[in-house]
Amino acid sequence: MPRLLRAFAAFSLLLLGGCEPAAEAPAVVTAAPFHEGDECHVCGMAITDFPGPKGQAIERGEVRKFCSVAEMLGWWLQPENQAQSVSLYVHDMAQGDWAAPDDAHLIDAREAYFVAVPSLPGAMGQPLATFASEESAQAMAKAHQSKVLRLDQLDLATLQQPAAAGQHHHH
Repeated sequence: MPRLLRAFAAFSLLLLGGCEPAAEAPAVVTAAPFHEGDECHVCGMAITDFPGPKGQAIERGEVRKFCSVAEMLGWWLQPENQAQSVSLYVHDMAQGDWAAPDDAHLIDAREAYFVAVPSLPGAMGQPLATFASEESAQAMAKAHQSKVLRLDQLDLATLQQPAAAGQHHHH
């Protein structure tokens, strides 16, 4: 019996040895809140001075914040910024007010639904409403005679269309 007990103990130690964490898991990247005084990475404007959803790109711990979704995507569409390691975030506008998007509801832009809404005020480029759910995006598209797009359907020409006259803010 002692031999069986020793064998069991040795086997148990082998099993426990396999429970050590191998390599450290990659750090989970989370979006950062926007603060008064944050400046757009591209144009330098004060981000919180403008309504509408904002964007941010995070790579290797560096957070780049943008005054609009169009400004962030315009930056990201440049070939030198197309790294897959860049995490892109936008506001889920189904969970916030256009005048003051809720930073508690920043979502992965690669999974988001986009709706061009030139009649709404925004910062730089085409105002884009962003949503986590297709249903919310469809409702916005219907209300603004627009259509729902995914990230891979957006290009620089779409992003650079200006907001409606009188709605575009400059500083």
